[in-house]
Amino acid sequence: MKKRAVMFIATGGYAGYFPVAPGTVGSLVGVILYLFLYRLYPLFYFIIILHLFFLGVWSSGEAENILNKKDHHYIVIDEIVGLLLTMFLLPEGVWFIIGGFLLFRLLDILKPFHQIERMKGGFGVMLDDLVAGIIANLILQSFRLF
Repeated sequence: MKKRAVMFIATGGYAGYFPVAPGTVGSLVGVILYLFLYRLYPLFYFIIILHLFFLGVWSSGEAENILNKKDHHYIVIDEIVGLLLTMFLLPEGVWFIIGGFLLFRLLDILKPFHQIERMKGGFGVMLDDLVAGIIANLILQSFRLF
């Protein structure tokens, strides 16, 4: 039972099993979750991100043990949390969602801070996407200001 729960969480409701571009599919799950959360009071939205981050640290670390591979492509909880962080405090609108999705995916693929992935366990899995989400958010916030 624990194994199934771990894999359900780590794979974003099994989205990570998608045969092509599972990270992109995981990010789309993040967009769907965002559409349910974006009207929340910002503190509640942030608390949800924080809880999902620590749930992701735990589940991705456990999933690495189950799958016997570091940051296996099935694990997409990091993309979900990164996308949610990308969209934090941005105005409503389809262009911000599209821009956030594309910018986050670009940063996630390029991995400007790839050394973070070398950390062991779930923190290594989650932190690089957290950094990508922060950078994407800052870029979008600057566009919003100008």
